[in-house]
Amino acid sequence: MTRIIVVTSGKGGVGKTTSSASIATGLARLGKKTVVIDFDIGLRNLDLIMGCERRVVYDLINVLQGNIELNQALIKDKNTKNLFILPASQTRDKNSLHKTGIKNLLKKLKTMSFDFIICDSPAGIESGAIIPIYFSDEAIIVTNPEVSSIRDADRILGIISSKSQRAEKNQKPIQEHLLITRYNIERVKKGEMLSIDDINNILCIPLLGVIPEDLSVLKSSNQGKPVILNKSSEAGQAYSDATNRLIGKKCPFRFIKDKKRNFFQRFFWR
Repeated sequence: MTRIIVVTSGKGGVGKTTSSASIATGLARLGKKTVVIDFDIGLRNLDLIMGCERRVVYDLINVLQGNIELNQALIKDKNTKNLFILPASQTRDKNSLHKTGIKNLLKKLKTMSFDFIICDSPAGIESGAIIPIYFSDEAIIVTNPEVSSIRDADRILGIISSKSQRAEKNQKPIQEHLLITRYNIERVKKGEMLSIDDINNILCIPLLGVIPEDLSVLKSSNQGKPVILNKSSEAGQAYSDATNRLIGKKCPFRFIKDKKRNFFQRFFWR
């Protein structure tokens, strides 16, 4: 059975596209046939992080308008088997999206035996963000450990519970997952960031993963490779853990506590 998962947030710049790319890649590397769709019409970035920007010929809007077949727009990832990308349009706006077209698109993808459809949603509460939420089975809410980001995430939770297709039909609610990005334990200790417990107390949804602040995220993005492919990266390892949890595997949470230091490290740290 195909699982449709939207990666969303209220605030921009929290790492939705980075997370979509890594989670989709992680699922495919676990043997799950996966497609990741860029819904950020007019501000296409997923193709850059996936390293396929030069291979984009057709896009999501071309498919919705019936100008081409879906297979013509799907890009097969060059690094990971079982992974496909459907890029957004750079020349249209979010008004080009409509529920009927997206419903038919998702129906076609299901017939292609995809295990996962990952929807990379734009930030905010406009139609471009609401439509992928509307049709989803699950939602990954991405937030940074700061007050404004968490407040906006809480707003998105309200939309998920009230404006989804499942809510309209009084079906089982969308399953919600919390993904905390750019977590820095030293800044948490200084009171510059909220702790995991603080965030959990506010949002009250199951924790999928905690991605540590890591310079390798930017480096990987600039190289056109999802950071999950960097096995030496703490962020990449944390995304791998989160992906495993998504398919039901139990993984301990790493990179959320102080690293143990030996005597000399403690001495010079002071």
